[in-house]
Amino acid sequence: MAEFDIGQTTTPTIIDDYSISTKSTDGAGESGETRWSNSNFNKWYGKYNSSSKIKASIKAYATWVIGLGWTAKPIYQEQLDGITGWGKDSFTDILWNMLVIKKVNGDSYAHIIRNDSGTFLNLKPLDPASMVHVVGPDGVLIRYEQISKIEGADNQKYLPHEILHFTNDRVADNIHGDSVIDSLMWNLDAQEEARRMYRKKVKNSGAIGVLEADTDDTTKLTNLKDPIKKAVEEGTFLIVPKDLIGIKEFAIRLNTQELIQWLNYLDDEYYQIIGLPKIIGGASGEIEGDSKVSYLAFEPVYKRAINELKDDLWNQMAIKIDINLPPSLNKEVLGNEQKNASQTGFQPNDTTAGVGV
Repeated sequence: MAEFDIGQTTTPTIIDDYSISTKSTDGAGESGETRWSNSNFNKWYGKYNSSSKIKASIKAYATWVIGLGWTAKPIYQEQLDGITGWGKDSFTDILWNMLVIKKVNGDSYAHIIRNDSGTFLNLKPLDPASMVHVVGPDGVLIRYEQISKIEGADNQKYLPHEILHFTNDRVADNIHGDSVIDSLMWNLDAQEEARRMYRKKVKNSGAIGVLEADTDDTTKLTNLKDPIKKAVEEGTFLIVPKDLIGIKEFAIRLNTQELIQWLNYLDDEYYQIIGLPKIIGGASGEIEGDSKVSYLAFEPVYKRAINELKDDLWNQMAIKIDINLPPSLNKEVLGNEQKNASQTGFQPNDTTAGVGV
């Protein structure tokens, strides 16, 4: 009975435990200069342009941060109103652009253009794929270098104060930010695979069946194939000799509900990863109560982004602006809670930071 002994199998029966590979930070070296550039921007930018979900989500994030406009004191307003970027930009356009690329690439850049006397003239966004960070052994930025797109030309060097630089979620001693798209790749690939596989099943389910031909002659089978295919596509009659062709049942199982459940799970995971509520990212399907709670929970996220933007402008350009905030639902949600005596799932202290008891 050796043939039934599992120990005689040649295929491994032990499954290795799942493990996550380690990753080191891109911090400064012990001596000399450390250079870093992002070789993944073109890949991530391509994913942003080809995925309507990513594009809608990141655009929504940038719109929530700066879309309602800004105000500034006259001393700053005059300078900012004169910004044209590449020639047709406004200051709002440039900030929105940089917020989008900050999420896509992890870092976004704009050249701060001044005249010889130091007067601020313009702000022009730059290609992230061409930018190099150069830091000293202490981990502090020394300069930027822009790789020339003209073959043989020298790199353009910028001092730190010549570049407006937004970073996304920089952690530890990294000398760059992190793209949100990198962490979304598995989720997006899984969604695309599921949709493509289901589409293929739907298409194949329209086949009339498996045909059995009473011949093994290759030439005859080839001659039969084209007229049968044409008849199926056009919905016309096909006349063949008696008993030459038989049809066997060919059924493809289309479990639509299972697919929907899988896609819904991936959709929920997507918005958890990117850090946006579905209602902000453009998706629908949430009930009103859930939408209000999601909206309220998102307030600290976009307010943090607004504060980061204001800090970057002040620290890097010595410009102060006030950004118009989206309306808050805090009072409305608390008011509804007080009116509904039977509601116990959402309490006033859920909307404020503090130590629970």
